[in-house]
Amino acid sequence: MKKRLNKQSLVLAFCLMTACLVCGCKKNDEAPKPNPQAPALPQPTAQVKPSAAVQKSVSTSQVGGQATGAFVFKSKKDPFKPLITAPEAAAVKAPVPTRTRIVDALPIQSHEVSKFIVTGIITGLKENKALLIDPTGKGYVVKTGMLIGDNGGRITRITASSLEVTEQYLDGKKRIKNRKIVLPLAKKSKEISR
Repeated sequence: MKKRLNKQSLVLAFCLMTACLVCGCKKNDEAPKPNPQAPALPQPTAQVKPSAAVQKSVSTSQVGGQATGAFVFKSKKDPFKPLITAPEAAAVKAPVPTRTRIVDALPIQSHEVSKFIVTGIITGLKENKALLIDPTGKGYVVKTGMLIGDNGGRITRITASSLEVTEQYLDGKKRIKNRKIVLPLAKKSKEISR
């Protein structure tokens, strides 16, 4: 009996909700009736030129003023502009590189260039490669364009008999100068001296 009451009450509640929705969704507004006072006279139409039929393009940037309903961007922050900007006075001057130590430098960048020994050069491939040994005895295979040394030197050329490294430094007048260091291929011997 209890289940029967629950089913009956659910059906009754569903019917009431449906009736409320149907009554609430009806449109009570009727279409406005035209005034029977004066019949509408047909208005003369002006001839339309074919060039005027083409719609003008609407521009958001107008010289005289703003378009109606246009969004004003001047008061909004640019989301793509970096938060930290360099001062403009520093941007005008040419940046002067200073000698700083690289924190996460590679082991090949922790010794002076002149301390490296060239033990072998491989030629004939797409690019030449060289085998360097640092003062601690560790070997490196290098190619043109790699960084080497503690002064930020860059390998510029590898020939069959030598390796050229170019370093940039500041002279006394704070001008950037390039220094070329040539590391020759070590002579064949039983033991390479350091």
